[in-house]
Amino acid sequence: MHTLSCFALAEYGTDEQRKNWLPGMLGGELLGAYCLSESHAGSDPAAMRTRARRDGDAYVLRGEKAWTTHGGHADFYQVMARTSDDRTRGVSCFLVPAESSGLSADPPERKMGLTGSATATVRFDDVRVPGGRRLGEEGQGLPIALAGLDAGRLGIAAVAVGLAQGALDDALAYAKQSETFGKPIAGHQGVAFLLADMEAAVDSARATMLAAARRKDAGLPYARQASIAKLVATEAAMRVTTDAVQIFGGSGYTRDFPVERYMREAKVMQIFEGTNQIQRLVISRHLVHARSEPSHHVLRTAATEEPQA
Repeated sequence: MHTLSCFALAEYGTDEQRKNWLPGMLGGELLGAYCLSESHAGSDPAAMRTRARRDGDAYVLRGEKAWTTHGGHADFYQVMARTSDDRTRGVSCFLVPAESSGLSADPPERKMGLTGSATATVRFDDVRVPGGRRLGEEGQGLPIALAGLDAGRLGIAAVAVGLAQGALDDALAYAKQSETFGKPIAGHQGVAFLLADMEAAVDSARATMLAAARRKDAGLPYARQASIAKLVATEAAMRVTTDAVQIFGGSGYTRDFPVERYMREAKVMQIFEGTNQIQRLVISRHLVHARSEPSHHVLRTAATEEPQA
């Protein structure tokens, strides 16, 4: 989330804006938060109601943003707010300091996972933001947000692969040392086949994520592939972590072992950075409105030249 909160400044900020704020953001001195979602809008960011009213050489922000990671703890907030009533070209992007008058955060949400960071609703009660803190052009906010989400989905896919791999590693180690009927449970076909399916799911997810990342590294369009990677990897993580709990049996349902946490953490990955239902919508729209893309030969060449994603 911190990386996503830096994206607009890094990609769309002026040279002066980047010089002023990016070093502290990327150097770890400042913690960022990303404000796009609103409680009534769900997966439809164009329906946002938070507004930024022009007032002289500044903007006045009023509204609220839901599900803000680091809400109440961040040093700055990348905020999408409506500057006109145009549905898709009426949103602008702002970099708002946490100490701004009128900015506040509700108590953190009580979540089933992701307990290492706070998630809260952030409120903007006539928060005055200098015009120099607008990132990109007025009305460019939604394209900026969607571009950031494409890259973010690759990150979520990578995290999901790592989570699934961790669950598989723990399940395999447990299956080798836990015995029933005179031999390790890994020696029983029911468990062995479950482990095989978990391995296949992890390897498939990793390959899908790397294929999308290589496209990005090669400067090729990758929005569809990022959505596929996010969908495949997070579905795999949910399935693999659930199976890991099953292999641990009753022990897996306790907090004495980490697999119950893996399972709780996997669930949110099917929700944030666009739900997996939204990923299916993105993928299907790309298929229906497909334009010519580089050939598989070009992709093989790119993958050979850039083997590390």
